[in-house]
Amino acid sequence: MTVTAIINAHVVPVEGEPFDGTVLIENGKVSALGADVTAPEGADVVDADGKWLLPGFVDAHVHLGTHEEGEGWAGDDTNEMTDPVTAGVRALDAVNPFDPGFDDALAGGVTSVNVNPGSGNPIGGLAVAIHTHGRYIEEMVLRSPSGLKSALGENPKRVYGEKKQTPSTRLGTAMIIRKAFMDAQNYMGKADENARDPKLEALAMVLRREIPWRQHAHRADDIATALRIADEFGYDLVLDHGTEAHLLADVLAERGIPVLIGPLFTTKSKVELRGRSIANPGKLAAAGVEISIITDHPVIPINFLVHQATLSVKEGLDPVTALRSITINPAKVLGLAERIGSLAPGKDADVVLWSGDPLDVMQRALTVWIGGKEVYRYDEAARTGVVAPRG
Repeated sequence: MTVTAIINAHVVPVEGEPFDGTVLIENGKVSALGADVTAPEGADVVDADGKWLLPGFVDAHVHLGTHEEGEGWAGDDTNEMTDPVTAGVRALDAVNPFDPGFDDALAGGVTSVNVNPGSGNPIGGLAVAIHTHGRYIEEMVLRSPSGLKSALGENPKRVYGEKKQTPSTRLGTAMIIRKAFMDAQNYMGKADENARDPKLEALAMVLRREIPWRQHAHRADDIATALRIADEFGYDLVLDHGTEAHLLADVLAERGIPVLIGPLFTTKSKVELRGRSIANPGKLAAAGVEISIITDHPVIPINFLVHQATLSVKEGLDPVTALRSITINPAKVLGLAERIGSLAPGKDADVVLWSGDPLDVMQRALTVWIGGKEVYRYDEAARTGVVAPRG
């Protein structure tokens, strides 16, 4: 197989110091990189001409492919609302690889995402981590399942409260989650292999710490409830959104709980969002919390992922941490840090050539490779992006 050599690049590997040099790609992986690396004979040479080369960005909380804007009910497969507990449903079964949002992701340099079920249910279902280019979802999957989604706060309270069904309060939401885990514990203690249950098997994966518990929580008191229930049942907790997480930053840092913060550009449309601020990522990081920035696409268009990081820097976030928050940090949360999130030998060749520093809003992604295959190129003459055929 032909080796691709990207030469004369300003390489930002994320883990390791930036350098001016070459990155070699072979068999879909990064095979070598460094200031003294040279292109082997017969290599397909790409001259970066001093432009910036980075790993593809990772958005660890999206609804990409399951909620297509403008399609109404026909394009919305985010929440399965037939039961407050739908732990057994899989986002994998609803992802449409031809959702236009995937093209937007490539234009924004995003090569990997984690697709979650919605937050209408106390327990919503299983997430899936995928690449952002392909026509057949199985070929795009990086990890399935990659977590189990749960929601505290206003969303499940509003959805079921309007229907006059349980739960209608925060008390009821927490009770339903506890009851589900108790049922799973009882299920795990049985020896009857014929009495399988998709809900309880999904919850059992969390209790066995095979996948993390992805807890939607905005308000500080909801975050405290998330910590409390995690202590009771002993699972790996990840906080999604974390609007008021900065108020408990010392607790989260001490316990090593990662926070996926965002979306950051929306209005304070709900009571629990009144503490939203683009300064919050910097506050969390300064306290020692490992943060990832998320778009919650389509809430924020996925190609704006890097812009959220940029404006967070403007409000106090360290630039190095900002890049980590959209690369290696979300890769760690997804259990995929050995494959994606930084440039190193043996990792997936998910590589993006930028016109300059991606934290400069005037720069853009010029060429995107996923698994060593060029999947996107910006046509400067036409001022538009060209996506490779999905197949």
